[in-house]
Amino acid sequence: MKFSDSLFCTTVPSPLGLIVLAATDQALVGLWFDGQRHQPDASRWQQTSAHPLLALASTQLSDYLTGRRSQFELPLSLAGGSAFEQAVWHALQDIPWGGTCSYSALAAAIGRPKAARAVGAAVGRNPLSIIVPCHRVLGNGGALTGYAGGLPRKVALLQLEGAAFAPSHNFG
Repeated sequence: MKFSDSLFCTTVPSPLGLIVLAATDQALVGLWFDGQRHQPDASRWQQTSAHPLLALASTQLSDYLTGRRSQFELPLSLAGGSAFEQAVWHALQDIPWGGTCSYSALAAAIGRPKAARAVGAAVGRNPLSIIVPCHRVLGNGGALTGYAGGLPRKVALLQLEGAAFAPSHNFG
């Protein structure tokens, strides 16, 4: 994924660790757990907590993580991905709060039923974790599978939403 050097960003604390938010003047373009896989280098971006969109995203994220919000109302841009990745990321937004979906079902939903592995790779590169709910994608039979932010965070997000899944590890 490619991101402009002229983005604004901020780092916010959360119960799941530090989160990096990135935006243009018009849209939120990134939400990553600090240090997660596929997180871009933000060193050239302008650090600010005063950007109105970053402040709004931070507030809505806090409300989500404390159970006061189940949907985000933010302008988003997914333009940094390929057409295939964007199709996957848009389809992720159709998975409701507390719901889950398999990689194969997501592949079928975008008209590529044989592309479950490619869908998995695109899900892992989702630039807007939590807001574009990649944590709601599970393996066949509801099994936990990889998450760029780490499986313990995926479990925590699914539990927050009351989603059904088949735990494969004890993260107690």
